[in-house]
Amino acid sequence: MPKRIRLSESVVKKETAKDRDFQIFDDMVIGFALVVYRSGNKAFALNYRTSGRLRRYTIGRWPEWSVTAARARAAELRRQVDAGSDPMDERKSAYGSATISALVDLYQTEHLPKVSARNAKDQRSMLATFVLARWKGRLVKSITARDIDQLLTEVASGALSRRKWPEGVGKRPTPTRANRCGEVLRKMFSLAVDVGMRPDNPALNYRRREETQRDRFLSLHEVTALVGALDVADDPLAADLVRMLILTGARKGEVCNARFDDFSLDHLFWTKQAATTKQRRIHRVPISQEVASIIRRRRAEVPEGCPWLFPLLDGSAPVRNIERGWDQIRKLAGLEGLRLHDLRHTFASLLVSDGSSLEMIGGLLGHSNTRTTQRYAHLMDSPLRAGVDSVAARLKPRLRVIDGGG
Repeated sequence: MPKRIRLSESVVKKETAKDRDFQIFDDMVIGFALVVYRSGNKAFALNYRTSGRLRRYTIGRWPEWSVTAARARAAELRRQVDAGSDPMDERKSAYGSATISALVDLYQTEHLPKVSARNAKDQRSMLATFVLARWKGRLVKSITARDIDQLLTEVASGALSRRKWPEGVGKRPTPTRANRCGEVLRKMFSLAVDVGMRPDNPALNYRRREETQRDRFLSLHEVTALVGALDVADDPLAADLVRMLILTGARKGEVCNARFDDFSLDHLFWTKQAATTKQRRIHRVPISQEVASIIRRRRAEVPEGCPWLFPLLDGSAPVRNIERGWDQIRKLAGLEGLRLHDLRHTFASLLVSDGSSLEMIGGLLGHSNTRTTQRYAHLMDSPLRAGVDSVAARLKPRLRVIDGGG
């Protein structure tokens, strides 16, 4: 029997993500629970049995739903269950004539709490800008594979982009955006099939657009310029954050959300929590003495009791944006076009030049798919070519003698 406590706003607020989804049950309404996802998002649900089956009815996401409102809804659903009804079946029976708007609402309630806040925000933007803008009033069952392809073609062309380009610059193709939108549609219509809105998924085999990789690697000369700029930057927080990025190859979100408790300076390890990683699982990586020095310096500069390495000025939350400091650093280094994510690619390229294997690089970067690491395979040519050139240099005098005697 699961432990039950009195759910309250303070209880919900203090719960943090683990490496798995888990529930905390309320002691007032039987089956009413807070669901904490690995992403760190939280939602309310009612668990109940009907015809021997255990079912979970998602009520809504916190904080959009308060504990009080969610408990009242759970009590209402509980009365329906006790009277012999199945709220899940009743919900499905109304889905035959559901519109895209209803499906989007359901998707945002059922699926988005399971992903990171940044990912959820991005998906909401795509749903509003692309999907609802085109299909808001249409029935879910009326959407065809051709409709999907036409929408993604428009997205890929850049025609639906809200971005403001400089005067005289036309809309730029966005094939990557189209593929991300295609994935959202595939998952959304999969949910529609699960709940009975339609029998098939029209986005199951959507046509992926060819993407152009934007990998940028700093040369050793550029790395030297960047390091010099960090030493004279006006914003020490931004400078240390950038140092962490290039010394660890971590993603910006992983560094921004890093806590002092995540690091073992004695054993030189960083345990990235599941809620901060893209793959939504704990990722443990070694760190260098240089990184340990940054952490000690940050500990001395951060207010006592603040858990984050890089907090806001009031210490209430981790920093989210260092654009102003980053802009100055890039200008000082003469690298105006450089992105923060390019530092991750540079970290990988330096590993390659030092002879590290793709498997090792993937482990350090936290890649869950080996194909992601393959983008660095072409860099392996450099150490190989250096080896070939070394052999040629040693044989060159002897080869001249042979040529001359021929």
